[in-house]
Amino acid sequence: MDKITTALILLVITLNVSCQMKQKQAIPEFNTEISHPNNKYPVTPIHDYIKTIEGISAGLPYGSSSGSWGSSGKSWTEQKGTPIGFEITYYSIYESKYYEINENFDMTYIKEMTSRCYAWSDRYSETSLKEFIYRDTFNKDFQTLRDFYAPFSTLVFGFAPQGMVVVWMRYGGAGSIELGRFQAKEIADQGRIKKLKQDYIATYRLEEGRYEEEQRETYVADASPLLWDNYRIKYNWNYKVTSDNNNFRFLGVYNVFFNGESEDLFRPIVLNAAIKKRAIPEMTTIYWETGPNNRYEAKLFFNWEKTNKLLKESGEDNNSFKIHIDRDNNKIEIKLNNTVIDIDSVRIYSNSSMRFRDSYED
Repeated sequence: MDKITTALILLVITLNVSCQMKQKQAIPEFNTEISHPNNKYPVTPIHDYIKTIEGISAGLPYGSSSGSWGSSGKSWTEQKGTPIGFEITYYSIYESKYYEINENFDMTYIKEMTSRCYAWSDRYSETSLKEFIYRDTFNKDFQTLRDFYAPFSTLVFGFAPQGMVVVWMRYGGAGSIELGRFQAKEIADQGRIKKLKQDYIATYRLEEGRYEEEQRETYVADASPLLWDNYRIKYNWNYKVTSDNNNFRFLGVYNVFFNGESEDLFRPIVLNAAIKKRAIPEMTTIYWETGPNNRYEAKLFFNWEKTNKLLKESGEDNNSFKIHIDRDNNKIEIKLNNTVIDIDSVRIYSNSSMRFRDSYED
């Protein structure tokens, strides 16, 4: 074997080892959040452990749940690894009960979803965006694609009454997707409850008598998870946005659903949105333009009970929310199929600051 051949072999080995080391070091990171339906229903984790593929310990933020259903509104130190399950023991203050839960995520599904990067902005993109791309593609052109796509960033836990636990995956500003609904078990063993009470008081440094005060102040009789379970009901539907204005350009939509999910979609996807199973929207924001100085956005606030009733009664697998804007951009009519929907409110804003790839040039 000559010197050149030996050198080439050593170079290949060195590059191989270097590549393996980089792959080993490229451990993904994610944030965690703990949310509740509203401030009446706070819970406090006492012991928590998030399982990861890499075997690295990850956990929840310090303190009690906060925010709204699907979003705590608080950031936390990034955790390392790919989450595949969780073990949590928590105190439901308003119920005066302790719960425990130990669950694993579907491995195939979690690998798929953590490899996706969803579109969050198309303003400066040279080409139209897909709904999502894969992490390998994203990493190869990170400096460019980070302006348009967001990888998995946050694991959000939601705690509802009677041990209902929902987990969502968030992708930066691109939206969030429900990972699953799980059921915690109430702890009945008095010895364990006594120990957990001691841990809770010690961890959160409660003064003497404060534990009992909290129970009296926050207690909610007959707290039920039914409303948030109902919010998880999904129907097959899409949306179609039209206008009487000949210069109308429908540019984007942002849906926030009652079940805690959200989605951000752009052209050309929004022009022919697929019919698929979705929860009922809580708020839909649509963006459109009729000229360089005529940029609009509207927020549509839906009523869950009325909208659910119409969808349930339709019996259709191809429902469509038809959103029609008048020529002067002052009025919006919303129909489900051919029935006018009574929603809570519609707010139209002119001079929108949002810009899109297909916006009119300034």
